[in-house]
Amino acid sequence: MKKFFIWLSFLLGITFITTLVAKPEQVLAAEKTYTIATDVTFPPFVYANADNKYVGIDMDLIKAVAKEEGFKVEIKPIGFNAAIQAVQAGQVDGMIAGMTITDERKKTFDFSTPYYSSGIVMAVKPGSGITKLTDLKGKKVAIKTGTSGADYANSIKKKYGFKTVTFDDSDNMYDDVKTGNAAACFEDSAVLEYGVKTGLGLKIVTKPTNTGDYGFAVKKGANQELLAKFNHGLAALKKNGTYDKIIAKYTGKKALADKKNAASGHSEYTIMGLLKQNKTTLWHGVLETLWLTIVGIVFATIFGVIIGLLGVVPNKLAQGISTTVIYIFRGLPLIVLALFIYNGVPSLTGTKVPAFIAGVITLTLNEGAYIGAFVKGGIESVDHGQMEAARSLGLPFGKAMKKVVLPQGIKLMVPSFINQFIITLKDTSILSVIGILELTQTGKIIIARNLQGFRMWAIIAVIYLLMITILTLISKWIERRMKN
Repeated sequence: MKKFFIWLSFLLGITFITTLVAKPEQVLAAEKTYTIATDVTFPPFVYANADNKYVGIDMDLIKAVAKEEGFKVEIKPIGFNAAIQAVQAGQVDGMIAGMTITDERKKTFDFSTPYYSSGIVMAVKPGSGITKLTDLKGKKVAIKTGTSGADYANSIKKKYGFKTVTFDDSDNMYDDVKTGNAAACFEDSAVLEYGVKTGLGLKIVTKPTNTGDYGFAVKKGANQELLAKFNHGLAALKKNGTYDKIIAKYTGKKALADKKNAASGHSEYTIMGLLKQNKTTLWHGVLETLWLTIVGIVFATIFGVIIGLLGVVPNKLAQGISTTVIYIFRGLPLIVLALFIYNGVPSLTGTKVPAFIAGVITLTLNEGAYIGAFVKGGIESVDHGQMEAARSLGLPFGKAMKKVVLPQGIKLMVPSFINQFIITLKDTSILSVIGILELTQTGKIIIARNLQGFRMWAIIAVIYLLMITILTLISKWIERRMKN
């Protein structure tokens, strides 16, 4: 019992100390920057280059505008649909991600002056035999959540008799078509034309339709100063020729040729080549995953122990609170809870919640509910005669619980604690939906650049297995020490 609380106190102390001293400069820098959300799987507008730096038309444009207007930007790579929700919730100041300006979106967003025009096209796997919309009857079509391509596909699916399957990012949408699971996909012409010319492995079979303009977006009625700065900066960039240079940099013949040559080199696309090219980025993803796991499990353990103990005290109100909390947070899907905390709470309170903090709260509530359940179960599994015997000797309830019941219950709980630690590490991958750059999100960003989904996911799977193996060995060692 005593050793358990010593270990718990040690982990909690390390967590607080590290939180206080880690990256203090980011707090100061945040006051001078606008936080801009984007989708980093959207080349040539946004993607990670060979050095895993965010580049593309949108990235160069927002940075050039910031330089022109004298402000800084912090890029949040959270995906298109998550970016929309983050802007609406006030979690970020704006978004730039090839977002088409529509009348429907104008109800919730204020848009800048248009900075690019693009239509919607359909792409298929070469040799599929699909050449027109009527060939889609009875088939599945891949679309990306919240995009103009998805809106267009949904508007015509009844007419042409196809069904849609939705993805959160472009790469998974493309892969679904390339593997034959979906017959086609709909995407912005500028993006698909760039991808096809640079080795995406798909074929465009329709002409652009529903042409629309891209715009920088902020929440309706908010951040008007930022919107004015963007418009003023964009006008200046068009006037001095910087805008044309940015467009040519990513869509000109030389840019497309260089990208295609790089994609055909294949030196980067072996397992060892991918590891060598992305080792620093993957390492940062691993560290973020481990840090999130440790902080999450520490707070989840504290929360879970409290909830579990409330469930066994002789008080109906305390037992009711314990049962309700466990029922709610164990029943909610982790992804729903994460999005509610990151996007829903700020919408209600008007206060931003940093992604990492939102992730820790999510893990604390979800994993803590499970811990609370097995803490309660572990204590209740101790023979009731133990408590009765202790009380008959004159010990009060609290002392009897501490001296007699808990030491026996903890021995029964230890295996469950170890399993929950491992589960927490795996659950961190779900938090990529709110933009935390843990290992899974890191993999998505790398794949957006090199399109090597199979190899990269295999590498990431092996990394997860290694981390879980190491954590299991450490946990087993702690378990043995506690039993001695």
